[in-house]
Amino acid sequence: MVDPSGGRRALAAAAGVAAAAAVWGVGIERHWFAVRHRTVRVLPAGSTPIRVLHLSDMHLAPWQRRKRDWVARLAALRPDLVVDTGDNLGHPLALPAVRRALSPFAGTPGVHVHGSNDVWAPKPRNPFRYFTGPSLIAPDVSRLDTDRLDALLEGDLGWFGLNNDSVAFDVRGHRIRFIGTNDPHLEYDDFDELDTTMSDLPEPDITIGVTHAPYRRVLDGFMQRGADVIFAGHTHGGQVRVPGIGALVANCDLPLRQTRGLSTWTHRGRQAALNVSAGLGHSIYAPVRFACRPEVSLITLAPRLSSPLS
Repeated sequence: MVDPSGGRRALAAAAGVAAAAAVWGVGIERHWFAVRHRTVRVLPAGSTPIRVLHLSDMHLAPWQRRKRDWVARLAALRPDLVVDTGDNLGHPLALPAVRRALSPFAGTPGVHVHGSNDVWAPKPRNPFRYFTGPSLIAPDVSRLDTDRLDALLEGDLGWFGLNNDSVAFDVRGHRIRFIGTNDPHLEYDDFDELDTTMSDLPEPDITIGVTHAPYRRVLDGFMQRGADVIFAGHTHGGQVRVPGIGALVANCDLPLRQTRGLSTWTHRGRQAALNVSAGLGHSIYAPVRFACRPEVSLITLAPRLSSPLS
């Protein structure tokens, strides 16, 4: 005879585990910020290394002082270059918080691109829709003050905007060509527009591609234009990962195994290092992280060895 109390105990235990996971993901892990350190061996032999701070997906809201102050303290790492792959804003009134978070980086060379939440405000979503494909922008969503954000990043901090644009400048004695796109998730990427900006750039030591959402078409487009390293965000690393399995969604067409961290992207026989940041935030309507700590990456570009990644 089956003891019905055994089934009830199993259900109660499962409910307890789920509740504990929810408490961890909502109350603890989403505030447990991390710096991920990796090395990409991509510079000419004998070169001076370059330390790149990769920021992404802050999704800042006015009340998120802990995150704001943690980002500001990252300036103590003294990076040689900052790469910001977008989604800085998480609320229509977030710009003062973004200013306080990023002002300590004024004078540090940097580049940035837009994510959808630098243009459009977040709205509540059904999280299960992410399993059916990339999310869509609702027709009644509010527009954010992108112009003021750009004035902060480009005017106050001195960073270069790479929204379908390119630039070349020296970092620690290396001439780097940066190529970027506006947000592919919104289908704002335009390689024809990008190409018109590249013709007069000097020959670089390396080329870095920068985008918000790592759609395959954009990664391949960067490869066709000589990218050696590519930086992206958008995926949140899956945001909720299953231990031993990993991400369940990417919110784009990137393979799930590449939704977080450093990997290799291959196209037409060429390879480049791809760093996809799991990002620092989340929508204010989905305040959870599980098995996927909020993060920034400190990537050291170093002289080449036989393998580009270490």
